[in-house]
Amino acid sequence: MNRFDFTPYRRTMVGFDRLFDLLENQNRMGGGDNYPPFNIERRGDDAYRITLAVAGFKPAEIDITAQQNLLVIQGKKSEEASAGQFLHVGIASRGFERRFELADYVRVEDANLEDGMLTIDLVREVPDAMKPKKIAVGTQKVLSVVKDDSADKTEAA
Repeated sequence: MNRFDFTPYRRTMVGFDRLFDLLENQNRMGGGDNYPPFNIERRGDDAYRITLAVAGFKPAEIDITAQQNLLVIQGKKSEEASAGQFLHVGIASRGFERRFELADYVRVEDANLEDGMLTIDLVREVPDAMKPKKIAVGTQKVLSVVKDDSADKTEAA
């Protein structure tokens, strides 16, 4: 088992606690359940798509919850009485829960279920105040002398 010790980095890097906690928790959780299979795709500089193979699920049986920095996808199969007797069941019909940690300013733009594939489009929208800005280097400003009006009044008297 590979275990990374982030202690040296924690001593010198301020404000990265959440990142280190995520890495350590992911390592602890290990492989886990791989159902349903999924893809994560980058569709541009600030656009992503998560695709999950959820064959047999209806839109009403899937719940998508987006919180700050967390996307939770749950599938709960409804109890339907089948008309026939199955001789073999190879299509998974169990419920699932998938969690995805999201970076700051990432939000869900759209979710769609088509042909057994659930696609969730994500967009990162960084506020203008947080975007990098170019600072122009100008010439040094000339200082002007502030004239003291009280000195003029005493001389006039």
